[in-house]
Amino acid sequence: MQQLATLVRDSRALAVLAVPLILTQLAQVALTTTDTIMMGLLGTTELAAGGLAIVVFNQIRTMGVGLVTSVGNQIAAAAARAEKTGAGAAAKDAAHDEVRGIVRASLAVATLAGLAGALIMIAIGHLLTWLGQDAAVVDLTRTMLYALAPGLLPCLWFQAIRQFTVGMRRPQALLQITLASIAVNVALNWILIHGTFGLPRLGLTGVGIATSTVYLLSFLALYLAAKKDSELAPFLTLDPRADTATVKRLLGLGVPIAATYGSEAGFFSVTALMAGSFGPDALAAHTAVNQLVYIVFQVAVGLSHAASVNVSRELALGNHDAARRIKNTALACAAAVMALVGIVYLTLPRLVLAPFLDTGSDQALSIATHLLIVTAFLQFFDCAQNIGVGLLRGLDDTRSGFRITLIGYWAIGLPATWLLAHALRLDTLGIWLGLLTGLAATALLLLRRYNTVLTAAAQAQPSPATA
Repeated sequence: MQQLATLVRDSRALAVLAVPLILTQLAQVALTTTDTIMMGLLGTTELAAGGLAIVVFNQIRTMGVGLVTSVGNQIAAAAARAEKTGAGAAAKDAAHDEVRGIVRASLAVATLAGLAGALIMIAIGHLLTWLGQDAAVVDLTRTMLYALAPGLLPCLWFQAIRQFTVGMRRPQALLQITLASIAVNVALNWILIHGTFGLPRLGLTGVGIATSTVYLLSFLALYLAAKKDSELAPFLTLDPRADTATVKRLLGLGVPIAATYGSEAGFFSVTALMAGSFGPDALAAHTAVNQLVYIVFQVAVGLSHAASVNVSRELALGNHDAARRIKNTALACAAAVMALVGIVYLTLPRLVLAPFLDTGSDQALSIATHLLIVTAFLQFFDCAQNIGVGLLRGLDDTRSGFRITLIGYWAIGLPATWLLAHALRLDTLGIWLGLLTGLAATALLLLRRYNTVLTAAAQAQPSPATA
């Protein structure tokens, strides 16, 4: 009974930060979901091409986000030190100066990543022909990548400010801004796709332009909201200079995170290319199911970020037992949500696929229905591995996550995917069984590593309760 009461208490504490983040993540994914739905209305070829462009964009964007993800942890730890009992005025001032320096450094890192990433996206657009994709799909994908590339810079600026607000435990404006961006995205998509108000009919390219515009408006809105917050504004200075040592520290933590995120996104990107080799119907089915997984995955992302920031905070306060409980609480919450979603997938597959696939494409719908069966189980491990990465980040152990994903995704998952899809001729179904295998291996290894590192940290510096 006492353990249940503790779990309920910990769940409430986690929910204070996790629920706004989960809702924000779901609102953000509504942007790409809207894009996917509208691409599906244009036709199967457009959905396949647009889905491939989004896969490439998400690959680059995800790695850029990884570079600034540690910002929330660093700010949370600095803020906790300022609030720690017995901290003098000098210590608090130093902690506040540290927060300001981290914010400036994060924007500098985001700028460099956004510019480099945009160039890489354009280069990838020219390489798709050599990757076995249908020629008609490649032409449409390339033009959409050109439209998406400029949006990467404001997207990463937004993420830097977002991590700042999360680290300060004031993420409320995120949800409001993201919800508003959905309405703007829908309107811009419709106008640019169909050429209303005398504008040219841009089709799939219009989706990319709308998305880039929304990222810019979202960044401006979040920055202005933070400037109006009395607790956040003092840390947002107009000084563009970033401390070199702080930039290096963020990169030291961020590069392994970016590599970890890139490893996962790359794993999914390669499987998308593999699905494309089985034809437009297979790629369309893969894109639709992948979008569903991406939607549900946002629950894990919110829980992962909240758990990660809370672990950083508890360790700064010396509470190792609390840090251990955070893992169990996050996994229990994720498992409950995934079980409910899995039941829906298994009982109402056509209903959940209807918004993403053309009802006239029977082959794509049949493939996607079978993929949902695998997805109902895959998502448990997908969420667990993301939470594991976040927990390790809370310990400032960002290198282990990268090493483990190399093993789980590439040494185990990719060979399993090839074997099941090609050698055993399971085609797209084999791809998703391979994904499940890689994610399961990664999740188990990450959670085991967290327990090991946390135990070592507790032994090296006992918590106040056992000191």
